[in-house]
Amino acid sequence: MAVKLGILAGGGSLPAKLIDFCKQTGRDYFVIAFEQQADPEMIGDAPHSWVRLGAAGEALKVLREESCKELVLAGPIKRPSLSDLRPDRRAAKFISKGFFSKGDDGLLSGIIKSLEEEEGFKVIGVDSILGELIAGHGNLGVHFPNNTDELDIIRGVEVLYTIGLLDIGQSVVISQEVVLAVEAAEGTEEMLIRCKSVPSGGNGGVLIKLPKPRQEKRVDMPAIGPRTVIKAKDSGLSGIAVAANLTLIIEPQKTIQLANKEGIFIVGLNPNDYKADYMID
Repeated sequence: MAVKLGILAGGGSLPAKLIDFCKQTGRDYFVIAFEQQADPEMIGDAPHSWVRLGAAGEALKVLREESCKELVLAGPIKRPSLSDLRPDRRAAKFISKGFFSKGDDGLLSGIIKSLEEEEGFKVIGVDSILGELIAGHGNLGVHFPNNTDELDIIRGVEVLYTIGLLDIGQSVVISQEVVLAVEAAEGTEEMLIRCKSVPSGGNGGVLIKLPKPRQEKRVDMPAIGPRTVIKAKDSGLSGIAVAANLTLIIEPQKTIQLANKEGIFIVGLNPNDYKADYMID
């Protein structure tokens, strides 16, 4: 029998999908919904507690009271400033270790290490529960990248490898081998909005979204969904390239159907086929 699952809910629809899974399979669970991050509609009638992001002590206390043994982080978390975070004593202890000053991957790796080694929880990835959301290999829809798109993908993998080593971002937009935009703290959708004002030089361009080299994949696994397709279309892009087996497709059927309708290709690739030392573990 599976142990009780603690769902740490950030933004988007992923928390709702995990909740539905638990309901359908009968798995016992409890949700920690982070204030100003999680969508109340995605939490619904699930057993939950709303907790400030900086109230780590309260979150841990509730998880223990609920006898949760495994934890899964679901949905993006917008990093607040330290003043907005208002850390409690437990969060302040965590910050004192310097994790907050690191990039997203350094921060999340530090959180996992603390939860497992100091707090006694086991952290698992969304993919270990919702395997049907994992992107497959090859063309996922009816549209295919052309030769120019393929060159853009090669360039994108190279760029993401370089910035990934610096823990900067997971996404880049390339058109005719020119970098149009790089994802930073704003996220993929805001990056795509910026692309609308940048000339693509004729060919639409490609969104390439990959894990960072040596990234901790139990949290912050790259994800795309219907909104990604819509933003890509609005920005005049030709398609989307993601890492096969290492990317979540939220609402996969809807996402691929929408891409087919809008003339957008979605392709799942192995980054190591493009750059041998990409080093995704």
